[in-house]
Amino acid sequence: MTDTNTGVFGGLETQPAGERPDLLAEPVARAVADGKHEGAAEGPLVAQIDPELADTAAFCAAYDIGLDASANCVVIAAKRGGETRFAACVVLATTRVDVNGVVRRHLGARKARFADQADAVSATGMEYGGITPLGLPDDWPILVDPAVTAAPWVVIGSGLRRSKLVVAGAALAGLPNAEVVEGLGRPVG
Repeated sequence: MTDTNTGVFGGLETQPAGERPDLLAEPVARAVADGKHEGAAEGPLVAQIDPELADTAAFCAAYDIGLDASANCVVIAAKRGGETRFAACVVLATTRVDVNGVVRRHLGARKARFADQADAVSATGMEYGGITPLGLPDDWPILVDPAVTAAPWVVIGSGLRRSKLVVAGAALAGLPNAEVVEGLGRPVG
């Protein structure tokens, strides 16, 4: 059952993220406090989860969340002319990011790949497996698949493995440096 008015989303019990900064990575808590999630009628909600169930498939099964209501945020390292820059890509869990096609071309990179775990954690200030588009460095492009923005609500990371955010899909397109990119997510299969 999903009723964000009562704080129930699938098997999650949510509350306003601004009321629980202890469930958010520091950069995410700062973004929520600064209102960098604007673009939705209401701010993000947060739910505490078992950190052992933070990975997408296990999380969705344990908390009765459909893959089509779960979004993944992946960090991409793009290289051009000896310079590496990072970007974030947000797609539904039913898809995978088209790193070597759409992302590479969109960023004007010669090479693009998933960022190394240590680099992603260091650059974001978030835990691996909990990285979210809220609270990323201000100069990072955030590429969002149109299917994410079309979803009324999606579950994404909170910056920590022990919690998840529930946000309006359209709100992700309103984040600083966010851009909706057609073809970003390719169906899994």
